[in-house]
Amino acid sequence: MRAIIPAAGIGTRLRPHTHTAPKALLHVAGKPILGHIIDELRAFGIRDLVFVIGFMGDKIVDYVQKNYKLKAQFVTQEELKGLGWAIYLTREYIGDEPVLIILGDTIFETDLNQVIGGEYDSIGTKTVDDPRRFGIAETDGKFVTALVEKPEKPASNLALVGIYYIKSTGLFRQCLDELVQNQITTLGEYQLTDALGLMVKHGARITTFNVEGWFDCGKPEAMLATNRYLLSQIKSTDSRAGNVIVPPVFIAPSAVLENSVVGPYVSVADDSRIIRSIVRDSIISEDAEVVDSMLESSLVGNHSLLTGHYQKVNLGDSSEIGY
Repeated sequence: MRAIIPAAGIGTRLRPHTHTAPKALLHVAGKPILGHIIDELRAFGIRDLVFVIGFMGDKIVDYVQKNYKLKAQFVTQEELKGLGWAIYLTREYIGDEPVLIILGDTIFETDLNQVIGGEYDSIGTKTVDDPRRFGIAETDGKFVTALVEKPEKPASNLALVGIYYIKSTGLFRQCLDELVQNQITTLGEYQLTDALGLMVKHGARITTFNVEGWFDCGKPEAMLATNRYLLSQIKSTDSRAGNVIVPPVFIAPSAVLENSVVGPYVSVADDSRIIRSIVRDSIISEDAEVVDSMLESSLVGNHSLLTGHYQKVNLGDSSEIGY
């Protein structure tokens, strides 16, 4: 089975971190967002992947090729014209076999066996309090009757979480073509929800499946919340002489700690250094250095230096704040 992973978004809400890295490669709970997605797919035996890349897409290519043995294809999205457009660009890789579409900024935990090989096309959903922020699915109790992108007056609270199982691939390709050729857009973009809505109009029977473990990494506070949850699932046994480690944490083997208190809910990436500091509920990226600081609810980018700081920070790559 093949999976398509759109990962061309520029991640404006995660700046300054996405000035220097694709959103899909930002670290959370010990590895990039994309790594969590790929590992989850591999757990279900899916190793044939198509990545839609854009801004700094070469970094995604390098990451995938260096860290995984996959049958990987890369499609470049030159124009950001919506998720429907991103999938339209992959249509030559959508054959007769079912495909799975997973958004490249969404970490999920669900049993894909409940849908893979099922009788119908199916869309992952989660019940939310404010469906106006999402694409939503309206159903008759079993099958989808309508799909609406960010409705002002929602008729349903079933949010689309970014996982789509497409079994009717021929009809799906037809609807992608119809979407683009007839210039059907919503909010100025070609939406995947509109293509799926066309499938419903053409008679497709699409079901929904519940995705309780859905972790959006679209903004700093969401990344930290995802980091907290994923770390809470890890049985952390890390200890470093001369330091206090408060689990759950992830500390890369190459990271250096000296006279510090780290945790709970802290991820420390490769080659980072935490010296004489207290760090809680934070993500410290690769080759970053935190010295004489007290941090909470913070993101510290790759190759950055933070010295003598005592509050929340959101520090981008290759930056320095200090005395």
